[in-house]
Amino acid sequence: MLLATAVAPATWGTTYLVTTQMLPADRPLLAAGVRALPAGLILVALARRLPTGVWWWRSFVLGMLNVGLFFPLIFAGAYRLPGGVAATIGAVSPLIVAGLSFLILKVRTQPRVLLAGVGGVIGVGLLVLSSQAKIDPIGVGLMLVATTLMAAGVVMSARWGRPEGVSLLATTGWQLTVGGMVIVPLMFAVEGMPPVPTGRNLLGFGYLVLIGTALAYVLWFRGIERLGAGVASFLGLVNPVIATLAGLIVLGQTLTPLQVLGLVIALGAMVLGQRAPRRAPAVRRVEAPVTIAGRTRTSEVVEAS
Repeated sequence: MLLATAVAPATWGTTYLVTTQMLPADRPLLAAGVRALPAGLILVALARRLPTGVWWWRSFVLGMLNVGLFFPLIFAGAYRLPGGVAATIGAVSPLIVAGLSFLILKVRTQPRVLLAGVGGVIGVGLLVLSSQAKIDPIGVGLMLVATTLMAAGVVMSARWGRPEGVSLLATTGWQLTVGGMVIVPLMFAVEGMPPVPTGRNLLGFGYLVLIGTALAYVLWFRGIERLGAGVASFLGLVNPVIATLAGLIVLGQTLTPLQVLGLVIALGAMVLGQRAPRRAPAVRRVEAPVTIAGRTRTSEVVEAS
């Protein structure tokens, strides 16, 4: 389950490379809209299921948190910040998830998890930051808001789960469709009509829609459902790690000793964040026959399993 869930942030780590190498330049909202809406419609068509009851407004809320607001804000922030700064801010997500889990889910965060969260930020910072990185206050604010929104989406997804008898294809499709329906009009308003796509563009869009969005989000939400919000959030550290490795392999970049140290720290933080806490033994109550003064009665006995 951990490896399957990690596929999601791993594919997101390739998004920057695919966007810069295969998609039209300077069209962040086009990339966001094409990622969300077609992927959502495909999943809804496969599931052949629409929301009912409270899931209309829940799907809207989750769709806005995870996609509709998150995508535009993170792209806007990324355009104002070096990639390393943006990735470091994104690495704060496990700490935000821990705080929101306490407020919303009433789940206390262990010191080990907080330590792993701080280690993740430090590791990602060493991995992707450079001494020439420029800090833009507006960009930092946009990235923090985007990271907080996605963290809230993770926590609310864990709290609400999904309707009984409804597949993850359907609930994921609902969210992506909602987000895409918000992003696409914004794309036309800000960027205008998209250019005629080339064959290379179509390959890039196909990868983002099918692998980087439809498949990735189904795996991501399944991981949140089965692993919990806290554990899943640490897997997000895979994103900058894969992005860095993709640059090494495809673009011929190199790592400094400090970046190698950052890579080791980030991976260590991710592993530490996955360790399940020790649970108290489960207690069950059973009735057992007890003989007192020649009479047999039933008495409740507590057993640990």
